Amino acid sequence: MRIFVTGASGWIGSAVVADLLAAGHEVVGLARSESSAQRVEAAGAIVQRGDLDDPAGLAEAARHSDGVIHLAFQHEIAFSGNFAGAAGVDRRAAEAMGDALAGSDRPFVLASGVLGLSAGRPATEHDGLVPDAAVRSSPAGLRSATGLLVLSLRGVGVRSSVLRFPPTVHGDGDHGFIATIADAARQRGVSGYVGDGENRWPAVHVSDAARLARLAVESAPAGSVLHAVGDEGVTFKDIAAALGRQLGVPTASLSPTEAAEHFSHLAHFVALDSPATATITSEMLGWKPTGPGLLEDIDHGHYTRQAQA
Repeated sequence: MRIFVTGASGWIGSAVVADLLAAGHEVVGLARSESSAQRVEAAGAIVQRGDLDDPAGLAEAARHSDGVIHLAFQHEIAFSGNFAGAAGVDRRAAEAMGDALAGSDRPFVLASGVLGLSAGRPATEHDGLVPDAAVRSSPAGLRSATGLLVLSLRGVGVRSSVLRFPPTVHGDGDHGFIATIADAARQRGVSGYVGDGENRWPAVHVSDAARLARLAVESAPAGSVLHAVGDEGVTFKDIAAALGRQLGVPTASLSPTEAAEHFSHLAHFVALDSPATATITSEMLGWKPTGPGLLEDIDHGHYTRQAQA
């Protein structure tokens, strides 16, 4: 298959491209800069220059593919305080590529997230399909709305699916949430968690996430929701303790006010309790995580080496 991948030079995208190529697929990777183009080309994929602000270009690339994996999202805009703006760009991009694939029965895999889908219990693949008023107004709700749009494309001849990732897709080389939290612990001399630290984060190793993306574009049924979840819920206290051991700093509980200073823009996410399961996904596609868990990766020193660099 000729697969068009947005976000092809990113952390998850690079792993997805490698997995697709190893499985014998041809990959066309979207690149918005010269450095991104060089990474995509070095990986062995075909470069498609462009970005999410060009729906017409995205549609053209999708039209000439056998399937699409849409991983790109304007995170820098979202985390600057304009999540709605980033979500709007994402929706227009999804609409354009979906329209290009209409009537073809070709696959369209949309990346989304599991964070904030449910409260007080592990989120399943059935959650987020009919969000309540509180969820609709949240960042999770904005992305869920685009997910619902993509799932609806099954009605116009697209084998669409939504692939939800945890907040942490970890591994050696990850510069995401955990690396940022490790850096905060190094700078402040304490590895913190909020309150009792019993709130849980799901996680998955990047190799498992990439394999599931490939399985999704190859064989996920139309209208399916998939969870790339390895660890269903690691307590944040355990995450903080693992980072503290590696950095040689104490672990401590932080009040919400202290957390806002310690974690900066991540304070809200660090306090969330958002476990998730992947039981339905495993049964549907035969996907089983085989990579190391999050705490094992932290114990390997991946994140603390980056924080100390």
